[in-house]
Amino acid sequence: MTRQQLLARIERAWASFIGSYDGLTESQITGPLVTDVWTVKDIISHVTWWEEEALKYLPLIAEGGRPPRYSVTYGGVDEFNALMTEQRRELPLAEVLKHSDEVHRQLFDYIARIPEDLVTTDTRFRKRLRLDTYGHYPGHAKVIREWRERTAV
Repeated sequence: MTRQQLLARIERAWASFIGSYDGLTESQITGPLVTDVWTVKDIISHVTWWEEEALKYLPLIAEGGRPPRYSVTYGGVDEFNALMTEQRRELPLAEVLKHSDEVHRQLFDYIARIPEDLVTTDTRFRKRLRLDTYGHYPGHAKVIREWRERTAV
């Protein structure tokens, strides 16, 4: 996969994620639970903090390093997600959306300027990038779309 193909793949998945909540009102995004614990706003925050994690750890991985294990640092990924949910739950929707756009743009710009071999070969870097971006967005977009279908939103 070339860099341009990768960037296009990320953007298609991103557009689909954004589209999953496009047209919802603020109260629909911030109010009802879409999952057992998350609103649409919480899901947007969740996707954003994983993009932040990518921005934090992809440079380390690119240099041959290994990020700390979430099981050691937080007790696991679920515990990390719960902690981050609580930290961001009270943020206003406008701030969550603005931050989401900013972080995504930063990540996209980072990927656009990294060495080509990091994105064209199957590396730990590519795996982490996939897990935090184009492999991550679709599951959450699906959850939101299914919730919209169930509730006719």
